[in-house]
Amino acid sequence: MPKPHIGRTVLTAPLTRRAWQETAYCLLSFVPNLVGVTLIAVAVVALGCALTLTVLGAVPGLVFLVAGLGLARGMGALQRRLARRLLGERIDEPSRPKAGHGWVAGVRARLQDVTAWRAVAYVMVKLPVATLGLWAVSWWVIGALYVIAPVRWAAGQRDFGMLSPFPGLGLHPHSLGAAFTAAALGCAMLLVAPWLTRAFVALDRLLLRALLGPTTLDERVRTLEQTRAQAVDDAAERLRRLERDLHDGAQVRLAALAMSLDMVREQLDDRDHPELHRLVETARDNAAETLTELRDLSRGLHPPTLDAGLPDALTTLAARTALPVCVSVDLPQRPTPAIESLAYYCAAELLANAIKHSGARSCRIEVSTGDGTLRLRVTDDGRGGAHIAEGGGLAGLVQRSRTVDGGLTVHSPAGGPTTVQVRLPLHA
Repeated sequence: MPKPHIGRTVLTAPLTRRAWQETAYCLLSFVPNLVGVTLIAVAVVALGCALTLTVLGAVPGLVFLVAGLGLARGMGALQRRLARRLLGERIDEPSRPKAGHGWVAGVRARLQDVTAWRAVAYVMVKLPVATLGLWAVSWWVIGALYVIAPVRWAAGQRDFGMLSPFPGLGLHPHSLGAAFTAAALGCAMLLVAPWLTRAFVALDRLLLRALLGPTTLDERVRTLEQTRAQAVDDAAERLRRLERDLHDGAQVRLAALAMSLDMVREQLDDRDHPELHRLVETARDNAAETLTELRDLSRGLHPPTLDAGLPDALTTLAARTALPVCVSVDLPQRPTPAIESLAYYCAAELLANAIKHSGARSCRIEVSTGDGTLRLRVTDDGRGGAHIAEGGGLAGLVQRSRTVDGGLTVHSPAGGPTTVQVRLPLHA
C-alpha cells in the first residue's frame, strides 16, 4: 500500500476528523481536570492530611481523604470515557478494592486503594499537560482570527490588535498588506495546530495508560479470575453432562436388568432349582442396590432439580429432609450454574450437620442477594457450639467457597441457635 505524500498529509491535517476530535478532547478534559486538582489537591487531600495529623481531626480527616480518593477514581473514569469516545483509546477499568466488613475495614480498604492514588497522581500530572493542550487549541482560534484579518480590514477595521500564542508578539495590522500577511501567518498556524495538539494528546495517552489503566498485577489477577471462572463453569457443565449420561444410560440399563431378573425369578421353580433361584434373587437385589447407589451418586453430581433453579432445588431438598425446614429465597437475578450448585451443596451439607450434631427440631434456609453477592443463611434451633475445625465439614465448605472468592461465617453460641452464612458471588 503506497504511503500518502507528506505534503498532502500536512495540508489536509486541519480538515481531518482526528484533528477535530483531539482538539475537542483537549478542551473537554481541561475543565474537569482543573476542577479535580482544585477539589482533590487543595480542598480534600491537603485538608484531610492536615486534619489527620491532629487527634481531634483524625476522623474528619479520614473522611476527607476517603472522599478525595473516591473523587479521584471518578475523575479517572471520566477521563477514560473521554479518551474512549474522542481518541479511540480503550483503557480497561482497574479492579475495584474489596470492601471490608465494618467501618474501619472499609476505610482501610479505600485508603489502600492503589488505583485511587494513581488517579490522584494522574490529576496532578495532567494539569500542566492539559494547560499545554489548551495552549495548542489557542493556535486554532488565533490562526482563524489571523485568516479573517483581510475581511476585518474590508469591513472598516483599519487598526486592530490581534492575539498571539506568544505573549507580547501580537500583530497590529495598519494596512491591507499587513492584513494579508496576518492571513498567511494564520494559515501557517492552522497547519501547525493539529500537530501541536497531537503531540500533547500523545503525551496524555502515555499518562492514561501508565496511571489510569490496570497494572500488570491487575491484568494478571483479571486473567486468573477469568481462567478460574471458565474452569469452574466447565467443571459444572461436565458434572451435569455426567449426571445425564448416568441417568439416561447406566441407570436405565440397570433398571432393565433388575426387571429381567425379576421375570427370570418368576419363571423359576423353588423346588426344582432352589440354588439357581437364590442366585437370581441375589443378583436382582444387587442390581437394585447398585441402581439406588448410582441414583444417589448422580444426584450428588448434579441434582436434576437445579435445572429449574435454586429456589426449586432448595424446596425439594427441604422436603426430603427429616427436620421441618422453612425456605425463603429472594433471587431477582439467577446465578451461574456453578454458583447454584455450590450453594445447593452448602445448604445440603449444613442441613446434614444440623441433623447429625445439633439436635435441632427445625431449620430455616434464607437466600438473598446484594452488591453482586449471594448470601445463603442456614439457621437451626439446636444446642449450638458449632465451630470450624480442621478436617471437619464446615472447613470443607470454607475451602469450597474460597475457590470462587466466597466466604463462610459461623455464629453458634452454647445453647444455640446456630447460624451459618455462606457468601458467594453471583458469577464465578
